[in-house]
Amino acid sequence: MEIENMHFIMLNNKIFRNNQIQLDKVLKKFDLTSGSMPYLFILERNEGASLHELSRKIGNDKAMTTRTIKRLIELDYAYKVGKEGDCRAYQLFLTAKAKGLLPQIHGEIQKMVDLVTADLSPEEKEVTLASMKKIFMRTLQLRDEEE
Repeated sequence: MEIENMHFIMLNNKIFRNNQIQLDKVLKKFDLTSGSMPYLFILERNEGASLHELSRKIGNDKAMTTRTIKRLIELDYAYKVGKEGDCRAYQLFLTAKAKGLLPQIHGEIQKMVDLVTADLSPEEKEVTLASMKKIFMRTLQLRDEEE
């Protein structure tokens, strides 16, 4: 059983790393990385979010979020607006450039997902995704309990 547990963790890490490598290749033409992509996707659904909210949703510390947002602003993918009544807080928004590229980025990612899941039947994809969601929710719950 111990070997199976280690195999589970190792496979998970290897899948994650291989996906990052592929994503970095796909996203290079947009000057993005696998690390910056989640910020765009969260802002796409939650425009006006704060740095704190982004950090919490992504699971990165505020310093990493600040560096990533700074880079997205430099690339003209995002901009920030000061919140009323708090000069230290900002709301973050996507630029027209980002909004125009997001459908293309989603399409490229869908192609990548289709390639890595090509050997799975539709039922296997459904079961795999459901299982991954359960595992994710459990890891999130465990992390929250520790904080």
